[in-house]
Amino acid sequence: MTNIKFKLNGKDVDLNLDPSMRFLDVLRNHFGLTGPKEGCGEGECGACAVLLDGHIVHSCCLPLANVEGKEIVTIEGFTKTKRYQALADAILEEGGSQCGICTPGMMIAAESLLNQNPKPSEDEIRIGLSGNLCRCTGYNMIVKAVKTASKKGDGLW
Repeated sequence: MTNIKFKLNGKDVDLNLDPSMRFLDVLRNHFGLTGPKEGCGEGECGACAVLLDGHIVHSCCLPLANVEGKEIVTIEGFTKTKRYQALADAILEEGGSQCGICTPGMMIAAESLLNQNPKPSEDEIRIGLSGNLCRCTGYNMIVKAVKTASKKGDGLW
């Protein structure tokens, strides 16, 4: 057991756990945060995506030790922002969600992309979302939603 300190969704956290634990398990089992999901367990699908110091990471492949001193934002933390609402509205408007399994990870990926590039091209959006798999929408509506959010959320990112 090791003492690990980090910031989670704006709050300071101090845990005494096995540093080799997967961060996804810590989020779900110790904090009850169910937005990040177990999809593939290999960092391929993006369902477990979170922001680590503003950059997207797959929490299923992230050892707890790697978050020491870092700032983590999950979809639950992101929902408290105006940027989330702009993106959620665009996803609804463009029909960018069906079953919802991929939606939290897609939104985290979109937030990471828009933070780095507030006016991405369609190709840049596709690249930014490429680490996330969707089995329902075929991606076009999700890409369109991110484009819509970047336009309607002008000044938020």
